[in-house]
Amino acid sequence: MHVIDRNAAAAATVAAGSPSAAGSGLATRYAAVRGRTEALAAPLSPEDQCVQSMPDASPAKWHRAHTTWFFETFLLVPHAPGYAVFDPAFAFLFNSYYEAAGPRHARPRRGMLTRPSCAEVTAYRAHVDAAMAALLARGVPSEVAALVELGLQHEEQHQELLLTDILHALAQNPLRPAYDPGWREPEAPRGPVRWLDGPEGIVAIGHAGTGRWPDGGFAFDNETPRHRVLLAPYRIADRPVTNGDWLAFIEAGGYREPLLWMSDGWAARQAEGWEAPLYWERRDGAWLAFTLGGLRPVDPAAPVRHVSWYEADAFARWAGKRLPTEQEWEAAAGLPGFLAAEGHVWQWTGSAYRPYPGFRPWEGAVGEYNGKFMIGQMVLRGGSLATPPGHARRSYRNFFPPGARWQFSGLRLAEDAA
Repeated sequence: MHVIDRNAAAAATVAAGSPSAAGSGLATRYAAVRGRTEALAAPLSPEDQCVQSMPDASPAKWHRAHTTWFFETFLLVPHAPGYAVFDPAFAFLFNSYYEAAGPRHARPRRGMLTRPSCAEVTAYRAHVDAAMAALLARGVPSEVAALVELGLQHEEQHQELLLTDILHALAQNPLRPAYDPGWREPEAPRGPVRWLDGPEGIVAIGHAGTGRWPDGGFAFDNETPRHRVLLAPYRIADRPVTNGDWLAFIEAGGYREPLLWMSDGWAARQAEGWEAPLYWERRDGAWLAFTLGGLRPVDPAAPVRHVSWYEADAFARWAGKRLPTEQEWEAAAGLPGFLAAEGHVWQWTGSAYRPYPGFRPWEGAVGEYNGKFMIGQMVLRGGSLATPPGHARRSYRNFFPPGARWQFSGLRLAEDAA
């Protein structure tokens, strides 16, 4: 997202005065988020929901159950007296990698869980939802409201993962079945790219709040603390790189020129046989892309997606530019004319995923997600067409390994200013 499951980044905070701290508003939001997950799963058959197409992806049924396990484990068991656990075995099946929460089923083998059935997972969700409704109706203290909001943000991340993972699964089917034949792509910016002068000098980066109750609403702990950085003069593109730009890279031999690539990236390109973005295929001389709406012609004006950091970095070098740092991206995102910050693609940056100065995770199991993954990942900024509306923000730090391609990941370019 995180967005991989670790992107759930469980340590988080909620504004003391936000709607999330008010019982009725929180109950309404809970119902809406949980309902959206079921709506996203509705087009999928039980067979669709069980398949795991690669170790990095998870079955849709598992996403539905894991997000439910979160509420049961961290909200109901400790905070709802008399709550009856739906099935004790589910704690082993649907824990992700919370070491403090106990042992768990191996991630690469989630697709072997043909049982419990989809119907049982639906019953599990209904059981937990009823108990959560009763808990929220009684009213909860602010620290419990914070955990509820965290669980909802976590579920929104899994909503995006549900779409990215089922797209990958359906792409393995030679019939190329569409998740939703009526899927509509977001409207892409049109016209020539413009270069914006980025803010320079000392700028503040990170979420605006401090401590456990930020004044700017919800934030994952990896977005904090807010701190100052020094930015040298730079320019940044007003929009992401397009499919048309990428076609020029392909035609110029970008996938065949090792000097454009990092050593690890070139090795990955050779080992995996990369010749174009993931899900692209050429038929009768025309490029097609497999999307949530099925196989469709590549739109030259749309932002390119499903490219790895290695590919993005090679493209930038070929174009005579570079990837922006995550600090440059965040500082520039508020500029007039900064287009497609969200709603199209997550955008790779040149920044490794590392803690901010003074970073402190939450204590306990929910503090495991972010800090222990701050190695071997690169940061993406923005938000994609699969990101739930209102979920992302300028300070949001998504992260994935540099070779990941199955997310809705693209890029925008930057350059040093003379």
